[in-house]
Amino acid sequence: MLHHPTVDQLHQLRLTGMAKALASQTQQAEISQLSFEERLGLLIDSEMAERESRQNTARLKRARLKQAATPEDVDFRHPRGLDRALFARLMTGRWVGDHQNVLICGPTGVGKTFIACALANQACRQGHSALYVRLPRLLPALAIGRGDGSYAKTLAQLAKTDVLLIDDWGLAPLTDESRRDLLEIFDDRHGTHATIITSQLPVKHWHEAIGDPTLADAILDRLVHQAHSLNLDGESLRKKGKPE
Repeated sequence: MLHHPTVDQLHQLRLTGMAKALASQTQQAEISQLSFEERLGLLIDSEMAERESRQNTARLKRARLKQAATPEDVDFRHPRGLDRALFARLMTGRWVGDHQNVLICGPTGVGKTFIACALANQACRQGHSALYVRLPRLLPALAIGRGDGSYAKTLAQLAKTDVLLIDDWGLAPLTDESRRDLLEIFDDRHGTHATIITSQLPVKHWHEAIGDPTLADAILDRLVHQAHSLNLDGESLRKKGKPE
């Protein structure tokens, strides 16, 4: 009889995990064999797991990932040159803590965005913030931001995000203004945060794609050094109707 008001009080205190665990314990006949400290420990474990789940859900919502990709869903059977050992190392999350970058290159349809989103998802699980942006939309948005006053706020958001995922790098020529915007972004993040970039262009062609040799040197110096590269190839997964 005493358990029902206690569960209600736990809900009022927003201890949802403990409330669920206590309600579950009342249905377990063998729970009486545990000591008070053991039962309390189980309640606390449940509360911690519940809070971490809510926090991770909130991180993923803020990340706005294009695809609901998880590391468990990544297909290693399709022949596309995906380095399983390197991917496993990236799953540890050390690259995020070390403020390194991941560059994923390959033709359209080989799963670059899916793999990038899986890496960002894993980073969120490990307690890091993430944000997905497409470069063809980000650069015009920054240009508009100069006029409506949101430019500095957008740069600040990009600068503080633990893992910034920039999709579709190098699809269109850059203006001088766009090149300088990219330099601002990577200068803010260099040595302090991690970045994922996907591109159809091999890294060796990025300097030419950026356009201005001086700005290209500055951007790539902050982006490419100390970066992990996943170079994919093979037939498009979309043609085969397979998940990426």
